[in-house]
Amino acid sequence: MSLKGFHIVFITVVTLFFAFFAGWAFTGGVSQDASFWMNVGWVCLVVSLITPVYGVFFIKKAKKLYL
Repeated sequence: MSLKGFHIVFITVVTLFFAFFAGWAFTGGVSQDASFWMNVGWVCLVVSLITPVYGVFFIKKAKKLYL
């Protein structure tokens, strides 16, 4: 697997991880310490929305480098 391919897979895994963790923080984590896990959930949600944007930016930049 090339470095470009690994980078795309890594971005996908990170996005899914943070989306899952945000979902857990909003549902399961709230029963433990609500204020802390709500903050963690919001941070994870923001990261899970930003990483695909970075992925698109990376793919566009990689296309320019390899063409």
